[in-house]
Amino acid sequence: MGLFSRKEKMDEGLAKTRKGFFAGILDMMNAGEIDDSFYDDLEEQLILADTGADEAARLVEALREAVRRRHIKTADDAIAALKEIICAELEPEGELDLAGRPAVILVIGVNGVGKTTSIAKLAKLYKEQGKRVLLAAGDTFRAAAAEQLSIWAERVEVPIVKHSEGADPAAVVFDAVQSAAARGYDLVICDTAGRLHNKQNLMNELTKISRSVTKACPAASVETLLVLDAITGQNAISQAAQFISAAGATGIILTKLDGTAKGGAVISVKQKLGLPVRFVGVGEGMDDLMEFSAEDFANALFAEA
Repeated sequence: MGLFSRKEKMDEGLAKTRKGFFAGILDMMNAGEIDDSFYDDLEEQLILADTGADEAARLVEALREAVRRRHIKTADDAIAALKEIICAELEPEGELDLAGRPAVILVIGVNGVGKTTSIAKLAKLYKEQGKRVLLAAGDTFRAAAAEQLSIWAERVEVPIVKHSEGADPAAVVFDAVQSAAARGYDLVICDTAGRLHNKQNLMNELTKISRSVTKACPAASVETLLVLDAITGQNAISQAAQFISAAGATGIILTKLDGTAKGGAVISVKQKLGLPVRFVGVGEGMDDLMEFSAEDFANALFAEA
């Protein structure tokens, strides 16, 4: 996906948010002087966009400080400063670690958030980047999960390793990683943990899976990506905290961003969960899962509606 196409898709994906709640922020550009009512209105708009009350207050305070420090005089310049603040806060501290041979991505998340389709879209994305990709059907407890992933694997034209329903997820992942290492595959994407059950059981299961990766291939690297549904906003973030404490997630895939007028939830994900957003879903198409760019997000958020 080219750079222009990526920006265009992000712009389209945030259309509902931008034309809805954030349109009120854009209207403030013509407000003239910066006063208390400007900050109050801004905080309200951020809350309506589902950044969360705490995050909205923190962003407004950061903006107040920037206005004082940089001697900003107009609302237009203040909004530009807010865009810079949001962009800086969302920028990941480092790249996704795919240095292993193979690299392994464990994908977790409750049922219904778009986990299976996100795995297929990830496979397609990396395949188009020239990587040899293998899927592992490690969500063995949900009925027909392996069959659904097999259908997607066939569509994307990547191989898949699966066992029978109810099999040990760690065994599936072990076989997949071992096979990938032996056959020279670059990346193994593993479906797993499709339910939010007892936290200790979840921790034990994912710890076992992580150990199985190392046993299968000591040279493998592991990233654990948690899939969240942007439509559920702050509720998704609260739910995610339970997964993260148990699963050691390293990043977020945020799906259905195009389906909500509350895209501001993206802003609070990193602050509240301490994890970077790595990918965002901005449509139903196979090309509509994109590597997250803080700059593209901020530009699309504050673009002309």
